[in-house]
Amino acid sequence: MEEGTVFSQPVQQSAEAYAIIHEKFGEAVSAFDANATMPFFEVLDISLWPDIALFMRDHSKLKFNYMACLSGVDYPAEEKLGIVCNLESIGQFSHKLAVKVKCAREGGSIPSVACVWHTANWHEREAYDMYGMFFTGHPDMRRILCPDDWEGYPLRKDYKVQETYHGIKVPY
Repeated sequence: MEEGTVFSQPVQQSAEAYAIIHEKFGEAVSAFDANATMPFFEVLDISLWPDIALFMRDHSKLKFNYMACLSGVDYPAEEKLGIVCNLESIGQFSHKLAVKVKCAREGGSIPSVACVWHTANWHEREAYDMYGMFFTGHPDMRRILCPDDWEGYPLRKDYKVQETYHGIKVPY
């Protein structure tokens, strides 16, 4: 963030929240991206993601008490998978901030934050089911949309739809 940069009020609130996070976690988080639609930062040390999440939820000037969404993302050019968490502070504050977390595309995992925001439970299961990324420490890491014996992960960019499932032609 450059000094003297003028942000809109919501982005300014997000920038102030990010400054508190960056002060605590330093190089474990990327620089702030003041995207007007949804300001964000990336967690660079994924082992600290649960600590960062808990800090964001519990810090007296942050209170990110609502995970509006957790979406999976496939980054094939980087050989990574990731999540984007849209977090909000509802109540005393009204700031919003997105957090990105990436892991290796093959065999990678991201620590679960289902114990921090209960909505993450099903969102993480959906990201697992659709992208194949694992969430370590998740209380119930199993498919949620596809049958247990479904082959592959349908939202990966290289996914090939199987021709049949239990002898039934799969339409696509």
